[in-house]
Amino acid sequence: MAAQNIPLNKYRNIGIIAHIDAGKTTTTEGILYRTGLSHKIGAVHEGETTTDWMEQERERGITITSAAVTCFWKDHKINIIDTPGHIDFTVEVERSLRVLDGAVVVFDGKMGVEAQTETVWRQANKYGVPRICFINKINQTGGDFYKSLESLHQRLSRRALPIHLPIGHEKEINGVIDLVNMKSYTYNDFTDHELIEGEIPADMLEKSKNARTLLVEAAVEADDALFEKYLDGGEASITETELKQAIRKSVLTGEFYIVTGGDGRGVIVEKVLDLVTEYLPSPIDIGEVWGTQPKTGDEISRKADVNEPLASLAFKIATDPFVGRLIFVRVYSGKLTAGSYILNASTGDKERIGRIVRMHADKREDVSEVVAGDIAAVVGLKNTTTGTTLTDPTNPIILESIEFPEPPVSIAIEPKTKADQEKMSLALGRLAEEDPTFRVHTDQETGQTIISGMGELHLEIIVDRMKREFKVEATVGQPQVAYRETIKKEVEIQGKYVKQSGGRGQYGDVWLRVAPNETGKGFEFFDEIKGGVVPQEYRKPVREGAEETLKGGVIAGYPVVDVKVTLYDGSYHDVDSNEMAFKMAGSMATKEGVKKASPVLLEPIMKVEVLTPEEFMGDVIGDLNGRRGRIESMDDRMGAKMVTAMVPLASMFGYTTDLRSMTQGRAASTMELAQYEEVPPNVAADVIEKRAA
Repeated sequence: MAAQNIPLNKYRNIGIIAHIDAGKTTTTEGILYRTGLSHKIGAVHEGETTTDWMEQERERGITITSAAVTCFWKDHKINIIDTPGHIDFTVEVERSLRVLDGAVVVFDGKMGVEAQTETVWRQANKYGVPRICFINKINQTGGDFYKSLESLHQRLSRRALPIHLPIGHEKEINGVIDLVNMKSYTYNDFTDHELIEGEIPADMLEKSKNARTLLVEAAVEADDALFEKYLDGGEASITETELKQAIRKSVLTGEFYIVTGGDGRGVIVEKVLDLVTEYLPSPIDIGEVWGTQPKTGDEISRKADVNEPLASLAFKIATDPFVGRLIFVRVYSGKLTAGSYILNASTGDKERIGRIVRMHADKREDVSEVVAGDIAAVVGLKNTTTGTTLTDPTNPIILESIEFPEPPVSIAIEPKTKADQEKMSLALGRLAEEDPTFRVHTDQETGQTIISGMGELHLEIIVDRMKREFKVEATVGQPQVAYRETIKKEVEIQGKYVKQSGGRGQYGDVWLRVAPNETGKGFEFFDEIKGGVVPQEYRKPVREGAEETLKGGVIAGYPVVDVKVTLYDGSYHDVDSNEMAFKMAGSMATKEGVKKASPVLLEPIMKVEVLTPEEFMGDVIGDLNGRRGRIESMDDRMGAKMVTAMVPLASMFGYTTDLRSMTQGRAASTMELAQYEEVPPNVAADVIEKRAA
């Protein structure tokens, strides 16, 4: 079906999101198979899947990068992004949700809601993404639709209501009951190519009627006229069309979430596709997108319309071995045409669009243009980074960008040979372009190259990609914690830089107030100069001096965070003062001020969740306590115990291996950055001593 002939209200931009191993990639494979894009369903554990196309993904059986795929279902065009579930790649989910209109949240029917499910659910809440819940694997031993639904109610939202009920239990499951039209849809084998419509089995009629009543009551609440009609005439007075419209309205506003279940590989995926087209939003439903006018800073909007000026957001950069640098773009308004010029709103530069390609995972199809509401990849843009707005040069707009967390884990990396040196810096530069949570810097004291990421697996994959894709051999050090420094009290301090060396000298004199800032606020600079004791042109250099000093740290050379610096007094010399002198004065005052303001070391604290059989619970808790962990909660979860703890990252390296040997390989854990906390004095002394050595 030609994409150009599909109206905008029949576009769906959706993400498949979930905890690791819930079956996102398998469900995506099922969708591609059912929509005719692939001839068989690839198995994740056999490395055959379409969207897990990187070698590392196929070997490990996990998704690392978000893969974009376009498919068609019942005269609708669906752009799907299969996102990773592992916490180290949470940025992939974040940037995908920023540009998607709806999501299918996949749950493991044997496990219910898991740690990472909560994280992706919170991310979807942050961007207000309407979603459908698909409880996968309920046809496997231990799979339970109703227990999973209960865990969804307890941990995510009580406003999650079944729109389908499964027929049968575990291996006997052979279809669903549709609570909207009260029909059953069954199959003889999950690989069947069509569902058989029929009547509801007698033993499920009562249960289905009760579930339908709950669905109808929740749906009509969103529509006053329909609610009146329901009060007057009861459930029978609501037509099927009215009920569908009411459910759609509630799903779009986030009033509630509809739930279905089945096997992501099977024919039941067709019912999921129907739910996507019937209840998830089109770009028109999302309405206008807001941004700012670059010159004036005024708020302006763009409608999802091909006749509006171009507004699009680059949400992902990828290096393709065949075409080079690929920029994934979501077009919000207007159209993006191959060969045309656009404005990069972040840099102010005009750039030319080379080719535009429709992505089918790692395969490409050239197209001449993409229009409002669509997602595609662009070749030929040099200075575009993640979160950049690409806009019409004559009617520019800057859309809200994407915020990324600071990476908490670092390792030193060295090329094995001189020949690898140049290749390594090129490879690291490319990988840092692709991934905003991966950072590269050179340690000023040791001259070592330090790479930082979200976790051990993240950095392991980076090093592996460097070796395979860029043919760079490197030696990797032990993982290091990305500590931070901050201060606990306010001080006032003078910084005076005076230098006479014959002829013109240097003179800069400032008084700064250095004070703690709110957690997470970072560095803020305030100018309280009255009159002209420090001329306007010297105040920015003071700020730069302060900021650069804080980046280098004071206690142990780690960046100083959450500090307010206020310039409130000073003096200057008509002849000897210049920008350099005031920058030095600002730097000196800041360094001295931090030393006197009770500086402390901060460390990243991880939220760790361990799912373990009960017999190992004592060992798991004892081990976490031994790692300076604080146990937050212990819950029952699907026949096992879930232990939640806050543990310093410094004591969590290699934890997965230790946990495996402690529990005979039967426990699993997830870990995500929760916050930074002050390091206990005895531990801080060790860290500072090692850093000095």
